[in-house]
Amino acid sequence: MFRKILSITAIVMLLFSTAPAVNQTYAAGGITLFTPYTGLSVTPGETVSYQVDVMNSGSNIQNLTFSLEGLPEGWSNTITANGRDIQQLSVQPGGEQQITLEVTVPLEVEKADYNFTLVADGDGEGYAELPFTTTVSEQGTFETELTTEQQNMEGHADSTFTYNVSLKNRTAEEQNYALSSGASEGWGITFKSGGDSITSATVEPNGSKDITVEVTPPKNVKADTYEIPIKAATSSTSGELTLEAVITGSYSVEITTPSGNLSTDLNAGSDKVIDLVVKNNGTADLTDVSLSASTPPDWEVEFDESTISTIKAGEQASVQATMTAPDEAIAGDYVTTFTAETDQVSSDADFRVSVETSTLWGIIGVLIILGVIGGLYYIFKKYGRR
Repeated sequence: MFRKILSITAIVMLLFSTAPAVNQTYAAGGITLFTPYTGLSVTPGETVSYQVDVMNSGSNIQNLTFSLEGLPEGWSNTITANGRDIQQLSVQPGGEQQITLEVTVPLEVEKADYNFTLVADGDGEGYAELPFTTTVSEQGTFETELTTEQQNMEGHADSTFTYNVSLKNRTAEEQNYALSSGASEGWGITFKSGGDSITSATVEPNGSKDITVEVTPPKNVKADTYEIPIKAATSSTSGELTLEAVITGSYSVEITTPSGNLSTDLNAGSDKVIDLVVKNNGTADLTDVSLSASTPPDWEVEFDESTISTIKAGEQASVQATMTAPDEAIAGDYVTTFTAETDQVSSDADFRVSVETSTLWGIIGVLIILGVIGGLYYIFKKYGRR
């Protein structure tokens, strides 16, 4: 029998020795403090709220005052009941009241576990303690942060680069930030919030604001990677961020003639070969340059090469266009528009054509006139003396 009792005692002791450790509440005089969540994880600058039940199991009314012991330096707290700060709380015998404990973690704090204790001190032997453990999950700072998820963007020189930036105020005071950029001359930098252009931004303590940064490259910018530094600053704090714009090149095309002359003469019913040049005036190569012509009714234009596969930056390509005027074209000026086009850019050239009547019809007209004159002479000579 003694061995059986000894075995049961050993088992009970073993169970208690392997049970997980929990926060223990110390109470005396019938006062008990209870909250289900005594260990919470927080981030720097966060305020955590605990609902604490205050129970009096004694036979006397307890007038309790509360304090926090071991609260880390820089942390702050408030104790309220029904939304009001309290200096003292009375709890009837066998009664229960609830208080709210709010603890604010500073912004500048180390990542660690922190312990403190809520103390309730009452009349006579009325006394209770409730320990808390607060885990700060990340390293805290006391500064301004400018961050973006997309720091590097790529596009051609005619693009507008749009960056979404987050401005975070990791200080304990409201900050009015002046926004600026250190981009090189010629670059256009616009800060926007809610679709409106802004030059400053106000951010609450431990708050953040989303800002859009629009970047426009200067004209004729060369293909390269460019840094665009931006800054949000007050008299006491500032944050900086460097954006990157990768310029793949500018696109520009021009269609003209070797001499620059955009006019010619043409007889009705005949054709003429027009020499054209397609110039790449940009800094990026042009690919699949298509050629077309918009002509007057019944006119025809045929290119010896309707598509140019590649024109390198700064170079040009020669093309011939055969233009044919219809037989019934009357004398006058006509305009044909030549177009060179890629997926990125296009260019038009208006070409003026002066149509002259055919010399054959002139000769025929002269012969008709001479025939009429000869016929009249014959008739006059034969019948004129009768």
